[in-house]
Amino acid sequence: MTARRPFTMFAAAIFLLIALAHLYRLVVGFDVSVAGTHISQSLRWIALVFTGLLAAMLFREARR
Repeated sequence: MTARRPFTMFAAAIFLLIALAHLYRLVVGFDVSVAGTHISQSLRWIALVFTGLLAAMLFREARR
């Protein structure tokens, strides 16, 4: 019998939306500044990979 994990699925969906937002920022190319500091392109790629991996791992966990 499989346990249902609705909160894990919800967290996975949130991380997926964040990863898609990072991807959109990379495709469109608009700049982001935090407290006057420019966020570099490489940090955006790292954020995309990190949130995408978190979403994938949470979706996998929710299916167990």
